[in-house]
Amino acid sequence: MRWSKSCIPTFKENPAEAEIPSHRLMLRAGLIRKLTSGVYTFLPLGFKVIKKIEGIVREEMDAIGCQEVLMPVLHPIEIYEESGRLGSFGPELFKLQDGRQRTFALGPTHEEVITMIARDDMKSYRTLPQCLYQILIKFRDEIRPRYGVVRAREFIMKDAYSFHQSAESLDETYRAMEGAYRRIIERCGLSYRIVEADSGYIGGDESHEFVVLAGSGESTILSCSCGYAVNIERAAGRELETPRGARSAGAFERVHTPGMTTVEQVSGFLSVTPREVVKTLLYRAGDRDVAILIPGDRELNDIKLVRMFDGEQVRFLDDGEIKRLTGGPVGFSGPVGLSAETAVYADNLVKGYDSMIVGANEADTHLRGVKAGRDFTIAKFEDLVWAREGDLCPKCGAPLTKSNGLEVGHIFKLGTKYSRAMNAEFLDEAGKSHPFIMGCYGFGISRMVAAAIEQLHDKDGIVWPQSIAPMPLIVLPVNSNDAEIRDTAYRLEEEFERCGIETLLDDRDLSPGIKFKDADLVGIPYRLTIGKKLKDGMVELLHRSSRRVEEIPVAEAVERTMERIKT
Repeated sequence: MRWSKSCIPTFKENPAEAEIPSHRLMLRAGLIRKLTSGVYTFLPLGFKVIKKIEGIVREEMDAIGCQEVLMPVLHPIEIYEESGRLGSFGPELFKLQDGRQRTFALGPTHEEVITMIARDDMKSYRTLPQCLYQILIKFRDEIRPRYGVVRAREFIMKDAYSFHQSAESLDETYRAMEGAYRRIIERCGLSYRIVEADSGYIGGDESHEFVVLAGSGESTILSCSCGYAVNIERAAGRELETPRGARSAGAFERVHTPGMTTVEQVSGFLSVTPREVVKTLLYRAGDRDVAILIPGDRELNDIKLVRMFDGEQVRFLDDGEIKRLTGGPVGFSGPVGLSAETAVYADNLVKGYDSMIVGANEADTHLRGVKAGRDFTIAKFEDLVWAREGDLCPKCGAPLTKSNGLEVGHIFKLGTKYSRAMNAEFLDEAGKSHPFIMGCYGFGISRMVAAAIEQLHDKDGIVWPQSIAPMPLIVLPVNSNDAEIRDTAYRLEEEFERCGIETLLDDRDLSPGIKFKDADLVGIPYRLTIGKKLKDGMVELLHRSSRRVEEIPVAEAVERTMERIKT
């Protein structure tokens, strides 16, 4: 492959639109070009990386008995109504109409489609278990596409779906898929963590994410030296069991807090820490008002809140509704004196309060020394706050540490969520019908390209691991106008290609400095430089990741380079 005849449009400047290293480098190295917001073309080098990752994924899927299929991108909207997911997808579901005004969706995932296949074609327990997968473009109308292919509206994904007679069979496939995902990421040369995760709109009882570690990654994980790791969206806030708030033997007291509407203002005014204040957040859940109590030094996790109300629509009360419910203005709400129709829920950490400071439901007033159970009733305790670094590991009790990364894989135990909704059943040995027990398993192919670059780059450009590099070798003649240098480069290119080593020959008539910078930018693992030392019968082999340079006799260049590439 010769650079002068290839579409590899590199450029020196950092694009203004790019916020993270992978986006900058994919644009600068000519891997991708933007068509519109969240939609990218993969150019030749980028597409070669895609195909390398796809090859590894296919090998590992086939190795655990999965079968490849190809499902439609265009879905009739009725299948999402049948599964009950039309509302949960919300505006992220791309919709369009055909010439007959029928509504369709562009597939974001394929749970509905694959469940219909099982319903029609897997009618007996004898056909189970089955695991089918595909590699296909998916569509999600991201409200704010960003980070290049990391958060795109059109992306390449491997999705697999399994069907089982029993929970034990599902668990066996789930563990096999976990092992396959481990091997995929390790073969791609990346370090990662497996973390407990929230199932989101996919649903199900258990799920795990595979996160490639990277400082600028959008996923935040908490992990422990014992091996436990969890996505921060799912992590529970756990602290040492030390009481919060001062002990209060008598009744609570009213304190004047003029204009103090935030935890920081109230705690500063009363000379206490934010830990001693409890925030009261007011919501409408379904057809009722609810109050949510969380410690003043914590933030409510909306994902957990929505999950607690199990599909009911949840929204903040507006200022007028708060006045109607509590009798006081925004910023002074509290749980004492709310009507019996208003259920009070609290985060588990609220159990640790001897007493608390809360709003008094009237302007410029708070209550001090309030005790749950004496002054108001909590209907239910739940895990509701965002966890943070320093919270305690649920397995060993040690403090958790925070790190960032990019999620590249996610596996789910769906159970019977889709099979029950879509009446997908099989007959057991006794001829009795049962809903399929299902699992689903996603792996981001295009996202994996970005994840690799996020983890493996330096100030000069991409540092590809050899297993997914566009090609293993670039041959760089420093002066293509020098006949001896040019002819040697062409000869070596031919020899490498005959030996099965795909090679990029930089035959452009440009300065050596530009060619060296471009070679570092695109990140090919090995660079064979043919320059002035050729007069002494020597060439230079550079290993991109270590920057180590070897002088090699030109007569041994092919053999010695192949040894390095294959080790």
